[in-house]
Amino acid sequence: MQAPPVARRLLRAKDFADSHYAEPLNIATIARVAHQSPAHFARQFRRAFGETPHQYVLSRRLERAASLLRNTDYTVARICTSVGFTSVGSFTTSFGRVFGETPIEYRKQHLPVLAQRVIPPCVLRAVERPQLSRIREDAA
Repeated sequence: MQAPPVARRLLRAKDFADSHYAEPLNIATIARVAHQSPAHFARQFRRAFGETPHQYVLSRRLERAASLLRNTDYTVARICTSVGFTSVGSFTTSFGRVFGETPIEYRKQHLPVLAQRVIPPCVLRAVERPQLSRIREDAA
C-alpha cells in the first residue's frame, strides 16, 4: 500500500487542528497526524498554507472566540478557556492584536447583532411601531 501524498497528509493534519483547536495542541501532536517529524511538518505546513501550525491554531481559536463574543453572553473568561487559552491575559493580548480591540470592546461593537438574535424581529417591530395613543386627534 502506498503512503498518501504530502498534500493529503497536510490536509489531514489541518483538519485535526480544526477539530481539536480547544485542546492543548503542539506541533509534535499535529505532526504525528501527518506522519512527519515536527520540524519537517512545520516547514511543509508553512509552505503549503502560508502560516505556521501555531499561527493557524491561534487564528482558529480567535475566530471561534469572536463568534462566541458576538452570539453568546458568556463571560470573557469562559470564552477564553472554551477556545483553548489558559490565560485571560494572553487571550486578551492576542485578541487585541488580531481584532484591534479588547474582547469587551469587540462585544460592545457587535451587541446589536446579539440583541437581534435574542429579541425576535416581530417583537422589535411591535415595539418600534408608533402607538395610536401617541397620535392625537382633535376631540370635537
